[in-house]
Amino acid sequence: MSAIKCVWAAALVLNLGYASAEQQKDTEEAAVIEIGAAPSWNLKDRTPSFGPTVAIEVTPIEHWLELEAGMTPSFGRHTTEWTSDLLFKKPWTLSPAVEFMAGVGPEWIHTRESGRATDAVAGEAVLDFMFWPTPLKHKFGWYVEPSYEYSFGRGHEKSIGVSFGILIAVRKR
Repeated sequence: MSAIKCVWAAALVLNLGYASAEQQKDTEEAAVIEIGAAPSWNLKDRTPSFGPTVAIEVTPIEHWLELEAGMTPSFGRHTTEWTSDLLFKKPWTLSPAVEFMAGVGPEWIHTRESGRATDAVAGEAVLDFMFWPTPLKHKFGWYVEPSYEYSFGRGHEKSIGVSFGILIAVRKR
C-alpha cells in the first residue's frame, strides 16, 4: 500500500510541475508596449524639448536580444521633431521584478524649425530599467530609459534624454 501512495504522490507532483510549466509557457510575453513621456536636452545649444513616446519591444532571442521600435514627437521652442528608432538591446534579469537592458541602434529624425524641414540619421544608446509590481505575472509595470543621441546630419547635434512611463505586456496565446 505504501508503494502505491508513493507512486500517486510522485505522479501528482510531476503533473503539477507540468501544469505550472504549461501555464508559464502560455503566459509568455509576445511583446511589451511602452507608453510614456520623453524630455530631452540638446547639448549643443542647451535647449529642452518634451513630448510623448510610444514603443513596442519583442524578444527574438531569449536572454540575448530584444528589439524595440519606437516613435517620439518632441516639441521645443520654435521646433518640432519626430524621431523613429530601432534599438538592439541586451537584457539582464536582476530579479523577478526588475529587468535591465543596454542597447544601441539607428534613429531617423525629422525636424521642423522656423518653417524649414530637415531629415537626419542618428545613433542612439540607451539604458533601460523595467519594474514589474507583480513579478510572476508581468502584466503592467513602469520603466525609466536614459538615452544619448548623436545626429549624423548638419551640425552633428548631440542630446541626452530620459523616457519614462508604463509597460503593458501582450501575451502569447
